[in-house]
Amino acid sequence: MRRIFLSLNKAGLYYLSVVLMLLISNTAIARDIYVDPDQGNDAAIEGPFKTIRQAIRIAEPGDTIHLLPLVYHEYAGFYGKQGTPEKPIILDGHGATLEGSDPIDLTQWAEVKPDLYRCENLMPALSDAILQRWFFLWNGKMVHMGRTSKGPSEEFKKPEDLQPGEWTFVKQTAPTGQIERAEKSSQVTGAFYLKLSLGAQLSEQNLRIPVRSAGVQFGGSGKNHNAHLVIRNLTCTHPYNDGFNIHGHCENVLFENIRAIECGDDGISAHETAEYRVDGFVSIGNSTGICDTGASRTSYNRVFIRDCLGFDLFFLDTGRYTLTNSVILSSAVRTLTLVGRDDPDQPCSLTMKNVFIRRVAGKNEVRVSRNCVLNASFLTLMGLNFQATGGEVSLHDSLIVSAPALQSLNPAYNYLTKSAKAADLLNPELLIWKDVKWTADRNCYELQSLRVDKTFFTPTQFGQFQQLTGQEQESKWVSSVTAETGFGADLAKLKQSTIPENELETERVRTLLP
Repeated sequence: MRRIFLSLNKAGLYYLSVVLMLLISNTAIARDIYVDPDQGNDAAIEGPFKTIRQAIRIAEPGDTIHLLPLVYHEYAGFYGKQGTPEKPIILDGHGATLEGSDPIDLTQWAEVKPDLYRCENLMPALSDAILQRWFFLWNGKMVHMGRTSKGPSEEFKKPEDLQPGEWTFVKQTAPTGQIERAEKSSQVTGAFYLKLSLGAQLSEQNLRIPVRSAGVQFGGSGKNHNAHLVIRNLTCTHPYNDGFNIHGHCENVLFENIRAIECGDDGISAHETAEYRVDGFVSIGNSTGICDTGASRTSYNRVFIRDCLGFDLFFLDTGRYTLTNSVILSSAVRTLTLVGRDDPDQPCSLTMKNVFIRRVAGKNEVRVSRNCVLNASFLTLMGLNFQATGGEVSLHDSLIVSAPALQSLNPAYNYLTKSAKAADLLNPELLIWKDVKWTADRNCYELQSLRVDKTFFTPTQFGQFQQLTGQEQESKWVSSVTAETGFGADLAKLKQSTIPENELETERVRTLLP
């Protein structure tokens, strides 16, 4: 009997120790982890650390990584990093910038002709995808040479045709015996060229190149996915790919008050099965403002986009996307595009509420394709056509109106010069293809034309359109919109909650807002 009693005591002590360990682990004090690129040391036990990479590596649930309001020349990579629902891991930038570019190495450049410089080893690895996104920062200004990731791109110029302030790339032709291997490899070899003004010095050009692929990057799937993370108060700029590049699977991830400025591809992009929320996002001068793909699930609130190049908004595949309380000043080749896959049971779905989109120059459109679903309310489209070629559209309490010409507004980037030349009044057209499921009411239209399949309607025939579709019973088509209320986005609210103060103070933004 005594031996059994002792055995039970030992078992009881064992289980008690396990319970105590669990209690201790669950009540562990969350740490504040600091990153100082100048004074930090990655070998330190508690920090401050020198790199963001080391801070992320050691972070545990409940910890907060603090950056200084400085420029960091590195990226923040999250690969299978997980907090808990109650204790997320937080990266607070406190206004920090993750800079994707570095100055060129002057020793790698040779002057091959007067004022023409050549470099064969600019990057350790190049591909056509990188070249499509490539740019130089020349005295602080992006030089794209008429090229961008998701828009029309000009061919590279011949070196002898370059003008001062321009660059080009010449691919190296593989020897005969290496052609087959070169075709299987995505790597590209060749030389970059820079043309300077007469007598200018290369050292005085303040030239930088994008050397990092992203500002914030996610990767991981299965058990090694990212989860329960918060990333806030951070700017990503000048990578050759995305500002925020979210791959793999992630869940319960929140981005707050983030910015992507002048990135080679997307401001932010969700891939595969990423799931995250964004509250406060500024996207300026990127190839694409937002581009989400795969089966991702994303939600954006308080987004401000301007001066993007290829797409302002691009949503693809079988994802579920939401955009609310947002302002898009559209200059890109394509304003808003939804593209679904072949399976109608898995459509690409976008929900929009209280969104203002204004076309800056050149005709463009909102396009909804087959196997897509757009559910929009309190949406304002100024100077934009609306074309539904397939899928389903639900449009309520919205405003589609013209936008005046702005001849005095110069493009922010050289890539946008062509579209900026078109200074005509932007009168919208509404085109609904025959296979579209159109559900709409309480909208106000100021249109150049309205067409359903092959039938055109005039303002006086709007009643026939209502009868044909069985929709829009409380909608109206007006000749001009002066002070229509109850339709479209609440611009006063958006100016207060979404558009950054420094943007509201610029003449460019003030000119574009009614």
